[in-house]
Amino acid sequence: METFLKNSPHQEEHIFRSRYGNVPVPENTTLPEFVLQNAELYADKVAFVDAKTHKEITYGEVVRNTRRFSMALRSLGLRKGHVVIVVLPNVAEYAIIALGIMSAGGVFSGANPAAHASEIKKQVEAAKAKLIVTNAANHEKVKGLEVPVIVVGEEIIEGSINWNNLLEAADRAGTSLSKEQVHQTDLCALPFSSGTTGISKGVMLTHRNLVANLCSTLFGIKPEMVGKVTVLGLMPFFHIYGITGICCATLRNKGKVVVMGRYELRTFLDALITEEVTFAPIVPPIISDLVKKPVVDEFDLSRLKLQAVMSAAAPLAPELLNAFQTKFPGVLVEEAYGLTEHSCITLTHGDPEKGFGRSKRNSVGFILPNLEVKFIDPETGRSLPKNTPGEICVRSQCVMKGYYNNDEETARTIDKEGWLHTGDIGYIDNDGDIFIVDRIKEIIKYKGFQVAPAELEAILLTHPSIEDAAVFPLPDAEAGEIPAACVVMANGVKESEEDIVNYVASNVAHYKKVRVVNFVETIPKSPSGKIMRRIVKDQMIQKIEASSKTNQKLFK
Repeated sequence: METFLKNSPHQEEHIFRSRYGNVPVPENTTLPEFVLQNAELYADKVAFVDAKTHKEITYGEVVRNTRRFSMALRSLGLRKGHVVIVVLPNVAEYAIIALGIMSAGGVFSGANPAAHASEIKKQVEAAKAKLIVTNAANHEKVKGLEVPVIVVGEEIIEGSINWNNLLEAADRAGTSLSKEQVHQTDLCALPFSSGTTGISKGVMLTHRNLVANLCSTLFGIKPEMVGKVTVLGLMPFFHIYGITGICCATLRNKGKVVVMGRYELRTFLDALITEEVTFAPIVPPIISDLVKKPVVDEFDLSRLKLQAVMSAAAPLAPELLNAFQTKFPGVLVEEAYGLTEHSCITLTHGDPEKGFGRSKRNSVGFILPNLEVKFIDPETGRSLPKNTPGEICVRSQCVMKGYYNNDEETARTIDKEGWLHTGDIGYIDNDGDIFIVDRIKEIIKYKGFQVAPAELEAILLTHPSIEDAAVFPLPDAEAGEIPAACVVMANGVKESEEDIVNYVASNVAHYKKVRVVNFVETIPKSPSGKIMRRIVKDQMIQKIEASSKTNQKLFK
């Protein structure tokens, strides 16, 4: 598990690897080829079903329409390396669109359909996109960008290319169109980072990056599970977690994806029961809803076929985990850790010996096969031994090629030895389980003490009246920074700011306690569920300035 490499005559480097060794990664195989391998054996099996409309797409249709769309794109002039922006909610055709782009040698770049038109314009311009794929509902946001637009659906919109007509045209063209050879080292995806710590950046991912990551994440899947798993497709497909971790992983194992375009608790529960979902990748706020919202008890939970949920993108409070397991005793709760620049790094499931259960509470799991991980002191850069928190660095075939047209940020993130610096603080214990402490840039420095926002958020979420919370630093003349919180309260509760402050104070050391509380209706989050602390902080400062209370009383 642990290897020590001589970094200099005076220093040993601590490098950690998976306790399960390595797994093979096929060479010269593109991502579409990898995930659709043997799909013809499952031609009549449903690959995608829309939870709302119940529209179904079989594996045979996925293979056929991926090929048709790939041909159609080439007929429109798409060439290897050209970027196609996809502005769609989760729809049954989404994976076909992404895989078709990749099969043609193009680069898939998902955009948030909820984004403002100006934000989509920035992504189109930054990626130098040659095409846009959208639907009628979002056409207005992209119609003026001077880029050809393909509209998915039956509706014919003047000035755009209809999806159905395009596929039919590809059939008429047959195989007359020449195809450029696509290599594993070619780019296939250009997701844009969430921008929670700065300006959004295009992340260059190759076929090799994503094939290698799927090999690592799926290594523990037993043969008897192939074709048996039904996965909830709620996490946004424009995010790398959604398109790779849900769509591509399920296609590789010939399971079924139940597609949901948006989250609404009743629809969510109905889909779980009606479609007999067995595996649901979700985020902590949804787990909180399942535990705290009365509407859940209106459903016949005995009909659930759910075997496991996967929580990712944000820390899962231990108390919330306990409450969920009490209410859903037969459902395993698994966690994952990763980032756009690498995809998945750790999992708590997939242990062939212990079964598909988590090994430790509050851990994000074990290092995946084929990966090297080390923890470094942010100040000195020296690698650290077990049980010592440091910045998590990872090296593998999954590390992104770099940031698109941004050599400076690339060099800042990937060092000369190929280590990707995640910006996350964590440690590995004696059993090889990894724990995340917080992000370097989000650590609060109170009078020289380090305070982790995630720790305080976990405590706030144990309060029976708090539905959601975000902790962040506020500047303070005396302390440097103080921990502040925005909280979403349940309807009808009457707790005061001082009540919440005292609640946290009773559970932590003095220097860690929250000193300002702001009651809000919602917490701003990225599509993957991460708290956008910079926005939360800016909103809080604006509120303080607007109310002329910059010197407001603090509970110290």
